[in-house]
Parts: sequence; structure tokens; C-alpha cells
Amino acid sequence: MTGPALALPAIRPRPFLEGTIHDRQTSNRQTSNRQTNDTTRLLPGDAPMSGPIELLVCTTCRRGQQPEADRPVAGARLHAALAEQSLPPTVALRAVECLSNCSQGCSIVLRGSGRWTYVYGNLSETDDIESIVDGTARYLHTDDGIVPWRERPATFRKNCIARIPPLEATDD
Repeated sequence: MTGPALALPAIRPRPFLEGTIHDRQTSNRQTSNRQTNDTTRLLPGDAPMSGPIELLVCTTCRRGQQPEADRPVAGARLHAALAEQSLPPTVALRAVECLSNCSQGCSIVLRGSGRWTYVYGNLSETDDIESIVDGTARYLHTDDGIVPWRERPATFRKNCIARIPPLEATDD
């Protein structure tokens, strides 16, 4: 016996997916006041396009190390280090339990309404703080969550575990 067919909304690709990566990067360079090398930060006048975002940090990650009785695990230390940073007020830093990426070191997630979600792993709780803050700011200043590849911090380019499409269907 079969049940009624499930009606799913049609999801059409966004216009930027119809062109090449080169087209998107060229277009972005022409319309952006951001510099494109990895050592620069966003300019003060840049503003978020689609509202607040969340930076989720796995606080149970041990980064392959045995826990020490008197010291928090690596993921908790990463969260604490990020909490000490000057994140924009529209970035909500949240501690989460296991992101099921245990074999890939410390893990974070960047997500926001109407944006692609990114999962990054193999992060250091000491060495990657500046890159995470920079990558988070770049993500915040996009309308769809997609930071052009060359504009991402090297840590993000090398350690992307997953990219997940926005939950909302688009009609454009």
C-alpha cells in the first residue's frame, strides 16, 4: 500500500550557480569594497546583509587527546578563547555538545537564516582564533553565506567539512 505523494517545493538554483566560479569571483570583486587577499579584514563600512548569524563551537571535542582532570577539553578552550574576542554584536557565539566530527579535531559551525551553513574542523584552540574571527566576519558580511574561496582565511579553505544549503527554499 502506498501513501499520498509528498509535495515538496521546487527549489531552483540561485543565479550565481548558473555561472562559473570565475564569473562569481569577478562579479564579487567588481561590486565589493573588500580587499581580496587573506591578510586583510573587512572594512568598517561593511554591514551584514541578512541579519544575525551563529557561531557554534563543539565544546566536547578533545582533538584526539586524553582529557586531563584539571583542564577543560580542547573544544571548551576554543569556545572560551572565542568568547574573549571582540565579535560583532550580530554574531551569537554558542557552545554546543558533540558535532560528531571527533576524528577531525575542534569543530565549529557558521549558520544564519537564508545562508549556506558551513562546518569547519581540524581547528586549533590556540592557533586558529584569529582566522576563525576573520572568517566569521567575512561570513557575516555576505547575504547568502558564501564567501568567495580566495577571500576565506586559509584555515577555512583547508578545513571545510561540509557546506549545507539554506533551509529556506528560494524563488529567484
